[in-house]
Amino acid sequence: MTIQAIPSAAQANAGQPVRKPVQTMDSEVFMQLLVTQLRYQDPSAPMDTNQMMSQSVQLSMMEKMTELTAGSKESFSLQMRTAAAQIIGTKVDYALADGTKGQGIATSVSFASGVPLVSIDDKQVPLDSITGITAATR
Repeated sequence: MTIQAIPSAAQANAGQPVRKPVQTMDSEVFMQLLVTQLRYQDPSAPMDTNQMMSQSVQLSMMEKMTELTAGSKESFSLQMRTAAAQIIGTKVDYALADGTKGQGIATSVSFASGVPLVSIDDKQVPLDSITGITAATR
């Protein structure tokens, strides 16, 4: 008779992806909690309607705040893009995070990353690294 070793929990789950815990609470999680709370409430002492209304209002406020935050981020992104486009053709000064300082004419802008990148003398400079803008001489 052959005895085989029992795999440890780590070995048994080795092929399965590790689930990352959710760090935020959205409306779906809130509704699941509310439904679970209603399902397991004591029938002889049901949930207070004021408490239920309060939780519904909290859900509504959370959703509106999420929408407001998303709208604010979108608005800020649009403002950055507009500002970056307006400096094309102007002389700019910049200071990069590594301490490099320079100046040159802004020739183009790339919106591929989160912060617009301004092309200055073949160098890609993030918009938030620009320290000064001067009208270009013609």
